[in-house]
Amino acid sequence: MAENLLKGKRGIIMGVANEHSIAWAVAEKCREQGAEIAFSYLGDAQEKRLRHLTTEWTHTTLHQCNVSQDASLDEFFANISRQCDSIDFVVHSIAHTDKDCLRNPFTETSREQFLYTLDVSAFSLVAVAKRSIPLLKNGGSILSMSYLGSEKVLPGYNVMGVAKAALECSTRYLADDLGKKNIRVNCISAGPIRTLSASAIGGIKDIIASSAEKSPLRRAVTAEDVAKSSVFLLSDMASGITGEVIHVDCGFGILAAT
Repeated sequence: MAENLLKGKRGIIMGVANEHSIAWAVAEKCREQGAEIAFSYLGDAQEKRLRHLTTEWTHTTLHQCNVSQDASLDEFFANISRQCDSIDFVVHSIAHTDKDCLRNPFTETSREQFLYTLDVSAFSLVAVAKRSIPLLKNGGSILSMSYLGSEKVLPGYNVMGVAKAALECSTRYLADDLGKKNIRVNCISAGPIRTLSASAIGGIKDIIASSAEKSPLRRAVTAEDVAKSSVFLLSDMASGITGEVIHVDCGFGILAAT
């Protein structure tokens, strides 16, 4: 990968749960490519882990944000605005649902669980994009994270698949809305990766093993693969790409579609 693709750029990364998170891999690669980063966190445990991970980082800030609460979102972006007058990118890597939704049949999903999952996992992208506009003064890039379960039925994914489908559709409508402001909006649909969130999906180990065995590249996708693609989409090298859902899965999606 070329060096310093993000030199001089500042961005926000939302959704780092721990060092195994896709969002953390993206953060490390963005920093490696010259970016300054502000992080969001939810709760004391996430803050503690993030502070430990970024101990040696410079020009990095952490701010509390609960994307399901408008007041918290407003405060988060106000904090960012007080520290810098503009940013160049936002990475949205946030999704959550009740574990029972991943264990029980989809028909057992309650109205409350359905609305909560779509609020946190899909609408939050819209809410974040809206508040990012004043900071993306020179245009820029907004990037979110999805999964193949948005397109194909994957056992145990259930309502999260519906939420990811909404996220991907929101990507296209946001791209149309924000294109006139030179703000690009894209989404990466990653293959199966061992993360804290993925561990809640039944049979994830077998899914990863199947991906490694059957994909055209004969290996499972890694968080680093996603991070490299993210850097490209966040950089000026992708200046003509918007409204796209990019599959980064070592070809697993090809096989799942057959």
